[in-house]
Formats: sequence, C-alpha cells, structure tokens
Amino acid sequence: MNRPVNLDWHKSSYSNNGGNACVEVLLGEEILVRDTQNRPLGHIAFPGSEWASFLADVKSERL
Repeated sequence: MNRPVNLDWHKSSYSNNGGNACVEVLLGEEILVRDTQNRPLGHIAFPGSEWASFLADVKSERL
C-alpha cells in the first residue's frame, strides 16, 4: 500500500515534553505505530479491530 510522505503522526500523551522517548501512532485504514527514536526503521501496522482490542485491554489493566 502506498502512503503519502507527509502524514499526521500523533505522539503519546505520556511522552516527555520535547523528548523523543515514546511512540507515535497514525490513525487510518490501518493503525501504524513507530518508535520516535528509530523513525527511519519504519513502523508496524495493525488492523483497526486489533488496535481497539489492545486499547480496551490497556484501559482495563489486563496488560
């Protein structure tokens, strides 16, 4: 799948201000996740349903 070069990545609200020790997420047809310290290495992709399940588990403290 071709993706545009300029994407609106969102940094974790738990990241330190101005620092790069966190993850970024791009919401779309797939959910893309990357490490801010290793952006050139790419990202991992999840189907939206798997991402929703992951977030539900985190919110319920099952992870």
